[in-house]
Amino acid sequence: MPQYWLDLSVTAQPEAVEAITEVMGRYTTGGVAIEEPYTLADDGQVALPVPGAPVTVRVYVPADAGGEEARGRIEEGLWHLRQIGFGQISDIAIRRLAEEDWANAWKEHYHVTHLGRRTVIKPSWRDYTPQPGEVVVELDPGMAFGTGLHPTTRTCVLALEEALRPGDRVLDVGSGSGILSLAALKLGASQVLALDVSLVAVEATRANAAANGLADRMEARLATLMGAAGEPFAPIAPEVVVLAPGEVGEHDVVVANIIARVIAQLAPALVRATRVGGTLIASGILAERRHEAEEPLRAAGLDEIRDLQDDVEGAWVTLVGKRR
Repeated sequence: MPQYWLDLSVTAQPEAVEAITEVMGRYTTGGVAIEEPYTLADDGQVALPVPGAPVTVRVYVPADAGGEEARGRIEEGLWHLRQIGFGQISDIAIRRLAEEDWANAWKEHYHVTHLGRRTVIKPSWRDYTPQPGEVVVELDPGMAFGTGLHPTTRTCVLALEEALRPGDRVLDVGSGSGILSLAALKLGASQVLALDVSLVAVEATRANAAANGLADRMEARLATLMGAAGEPFAPIAPEVVVLAPGEVGEHDVVVANIIARVIAQLAPALVRATRVGGTLIASGILAERRHEAEEPLRAAGLDEIRDLQDDVEGAWVTLVGKRR
């Protein structure tokens, strides 16, 4: 008898996605799919973002007693998010899928995506012919990550295109599927150190580096930086390594696409990991919380801070500065 799965999904405004992902991710070992809205161009192959539209967050759990328990706990967690002001989070939509359908269901949401001015993200199962001057990153995001359409991802890639020089060393904090790490290598970085607290993310980054022929220039670690108070920025699994000052070295470019609160807590470590005169790119910041990230970064030694925005509403901000 075939194995069946439950496809559980909710929709919400972009600012609630991080919290929803954290809640849903507690009850699945397969990761969380974040599906930003898009329209298709170029014969249905290239995805274009739809700014401000609701985002879908999706997980898959077995269609058994354990899966039903996970569904109930997710519903309870989402109820609590609504009560504390995370806005319009939909009820859970449920689909029952057979094993063979589950294995490929998530792929339909991933298309070729243009980021920055000349960087292209291509899912491994899609076809694309690059234009002159473009660099193409082949990505197999699995079920754990977004499509690359989020405004913060796009502005981080734009900042990398502007900041990177051939041979630069790059640190990527919160690497996810490795989109930014791989883009940095394709744009000319000599080495990238990618850190994430999720084993799913680290394994995806390593696999995607190998698929792009970049494994020899990429080190992906299950690790994070030490926070300002000498502790990791949040409760983490015991197998995650917390890197003290000096253990990560200095890099020409540091990118951290996380959230404002975490950037604030990691600000001293992020700046220390940037060489003097080097570039720090900090993102995942809601515009209304910009000061929460910018003030600690300035206090830690970041100068010449400017912002990049990609969404029409200006809801998200990427901060780019130089270490003094």
